[in-house]
Amino acid sequence: MDGDEDLLARSFEEHRSHLEAVAYRMLGSLSEAEDAVQEAWLRLGRVDPGEIGNLGGWLTTVTGRICLDMLRSRTARREQPIDETFVPDPVVGSLSPAGPEQAALHADAVGVAMLVVLERLEPDERLAFVLHDMFAVPFDDIAPVVERSAAATRQLASRARRRVRDTTPRSDPDLGRQRKVLDAFMAAARCGDFEALVAVLHPDVVLRADAGRVVRGLAVSKTLRGAKPVAESAMMFARYTAAARIVLVNGALNLLSVEEGRIRSVMSVTVTDHRITGLYILADPSRLERLTLPDTGN
Repeated sequence: MDGDEDLLARSFEEHRSHLEAVAYRMLGSLSEAEDAVQEAWLRLGRVDPGEIGNLGGWLTTVTGRICLDMLRSRTARREQPIDETFVPDPVVGSLSPAGPEQAALHADAVGVAMLVVLERLEPDERLAFVLHDMFAVPFDDIAPVVERSAAATRQLASRARRRVRDTTPRSDPDLGRQRKVLDAFMAAARCGDFEALVAVLHPDVVLRADAGRVVRGLAVSKTLRGAKPVAESAMMFARYTAAARIVLVNGALNLLSVEEGRIRSVMSVTVTDHRITGLYILADPSRLERLTLPDTGN
């Protein structure tokens, strides 16, 4: 009996990184994703493994169902719609090759900008889109989870796909071009060169800063639009940019600000045509303390 349990545990661990990737895309929260995967393990222990034909497929849909319940509960608890300052949890890694526990999250990584868009989908839409479009789960398998027909589930995914396509900012995938833009941004901030900052920002750039509920003063959560307001904000926080490191955030090059060995902020950017079109800053102390400081060699 113990041998069967050990075999099941090993089989589950083989799927863990995949399940964490599914849950993270569903929830946009690393801690909640871990909770969802742990719940999937507990549910596996309540069924007869012999009745499961495809363990990977079963675990994927069960994890999706758990995440759907969590999203519905989150929506029911929320007194107001999500505001424009919300920034999802980032997946932060060093520029060196990722370890196996991070590989699935970085492979085909979903950018922070897309996670912001996913957060605005209805829970059922998000499930259908994530499971089908990102993980190729058939609609016939998703339909029972959302309690709809396969055709109706297909429509959910189609509606979500249009919203994602129409509202996700376009971003240059080339890491070399991303690096040049980030280097220019950091140099301008460090030198206090306002005009150089404006030049590296798109005229319609949007900054979204999530500092949580307890931070006040200049660092309070805010949304800014336009190159000059964003450049002015960057000037105020130039000393943190001076201490920033370039790291991988959700598979793209972005900035990690560290002070006295603690993460102060994570800034994700979207780069289009050699200029920054979007900045997403997570500066919520309660969420940052859950992140692991990567070993950066740059």
